[in-house]
Amino acid sequence: MDDRMEKLISLCKRRGFVFPSSEPYGGVGGFYDFGPLGVELRNNIKRAWWRRVVQEREDMMGLESSLIMHPKVWEASGHIAHFSDPLIDCRRCKFRFRADEVPMVPGTPPACPQCKSEDLTDARPFQMMFKTFVGPAEDTASTAFLRPETAQGMFVDFPVLQSIARKKLPFGVAQIGKAFRNEITPGQLLFRLREFEQMEIEYFVRPDDAPRAFEEWLAFMRDWLRVCGIAEERVVFHEIPDGERAFYSSRTVDIEYQYPFGQKELYGLANRGSYDLERHAAISKQDFTYYDQEANARFLPHVIEPTFGLDRTVLVVLLEAYHEIEGGRTTTTESNKEVEVVLKLPKEFAPYKVAVLPLSKKEPLMQEARRITQELRKRWMVAYDDVASIGRRYRRQDEIGTPYCVTVDFASVEDHCVTVRDRDSMQQERIPIAELSAYCGSRLPV
Repeated sequence: MDDRMEKLISLCKRRGFVFPSSEPYGGVGGFYDFGPLGVELRNNIKRAWWRRVVQEREDMMGLESSLIMHPKVWEASGHIAHFSDPLIDCRRCKFRFRADEVPMVPGTPPACPQCKSEDLTDARPFQMMFKTFVGPAEDTASTAFLRPETAQGMFVDFPVLQSIARKKLPFGVAQIGKAFRNEITPGQLLFRLREFEQMEIEYFVRPDDAPRAFEEWLAFMRDWLRVCGIAEERVVFHEIPDGERAFYSSRTVDIEYQYPFGQKELYGLANRGSYDLERHAAISKQDFTYYDQEANARFLPHVIEPTFGLDRTVLVVLLEAYHEIEGGRTTTTESNKEVEVVLKLPKEFAPYKVAVLPLSKKEPLMQEARRITQELRKRWMVAYDDVASIGRRYRRQDEIGTPYCVTVDFASVEDHCVTVRDRDSMQQERIPIAELSAYCGSRLPV
């Protein structure tokens, strides 16, 4: 594994993107807090996804379902019976790990990834749902679970949603929300978490329309990868063969990414058939069919499910954006002394769109810089920085991905112009202050 992950982890903590939760107490594995920049990055990704998935489409609607649902939901979905990972214990060092984390070498017994001992227990199923209780009593009748996925909320609400929306097939439901899985071995920053966020779609179609809809959403996911700035050569579309798919799926494609720690899943797309609606109809004894007025017939729609992990999206966007330049990008002595980090985030995702930098702390420069900052903040997240040399301030903004820096200098007071610097090209333009908002607006996504 290369050292990009270590460098990225350091940058994320130092600049306030993401860091371990409860750190003064030693942290809790698989749980992270998002700082000021991380919150903005996540929100920008969610807004961009929601706009493309819901706002710009006639056939989609949104939902926010509960984190805790009736326990029978998870009985119907199969999570209570089957949602487990194979767990192995090392008898020597007591380390616990997933069976699929043991490298298998032909002719060699499996060994503990921690101490290399071969004294291991047999694999046994480990239930991954977090259990809790609803109400004042802690007994079997009050047992509930934190949802391990957002999908079931959309399936369970299908009868009421189709009644409310009055849409004809095909139509879909989108949801962004938290899910919880008691992972055996969380790790690699945001890759495997116990608390995570999903951006998920359940797209309901006529059975004979499912292949077309599958290809449509596969094309959408390819486009979304481009929006995220993810290089095509680091993405693999893995068609899951017969025998390896979930039994109810007629087609599944895993979209995998070449992380610094190996090629692993980023997103997924599955044709789930009518399995989920069938199960909820059978367990709840309610009607989950769709009524086709033209054919005067009822049937269970099939479901195409595109799944996007928000946290893995954040991780991959940061990995793709992270660039190091030996000696820096400028010819100044200060910049040439060390490695310069530039976070070339897509402008739509950047936490701050603009940074305003007064050349000096003297008045009236600071007053004018503050006025410009407040004006730009009506449209975008804007940083204000008046500490250290202008070169160091440029580098600080480059390191957190700010697309544009606006420098207010002594001439600005006389000519009412500012200098705008582009993060990626480093080109600088002199722009009238009165035209600054329009200038930025023509270069920044809505």
